[in-house]
Amino acid sequence: MPVVYQIDPERNRIVTQCVGETTLREVLSHFDELEMDPSCPDDADVLLDLSPMTSLPNVGQIRSAADRASQASRKVRFGAIAIVVGNEAIFGMARVFETFTERHFGRSGVFRSREAAEEWLEKPGTH
Repeated sequence: MPVVYQIDPERNRIVTQCVGETTLREVLSHFDELEMDPSCPDDADVLLDLSPMTSLPNVGQIRSAADRASQASRKVRFGAIAIVVGNEAIFGMARVFETFTERHFGRSGVFRSREAAEEWLEKPGTH
């Protein structure tokens, strides 16, 4: 499955990675799986790593993923989301997702490296 995640209880963080040709169906199924996971925390930050993703969703697919994130936010109160991208096209897509989901995350940022994203997540209140 091209969408994989792990929960980091020490950092209270959900780390999700989209790999290769990721479909909307797989993204939506990820949220279903996350909501049913007994180890899913009540509130958490998110590190969303899109750097290994090769597909490029359209705006409608991004909106659907954002809507599903909104539904999931009823179970998991999302704090910050840091999105890691690997190229300019994904950067633009991530910014659209960020705009669609801004009311469901305390703060958000798009980064070109995982290290920068993790560093940002470790500094609460920065934007």
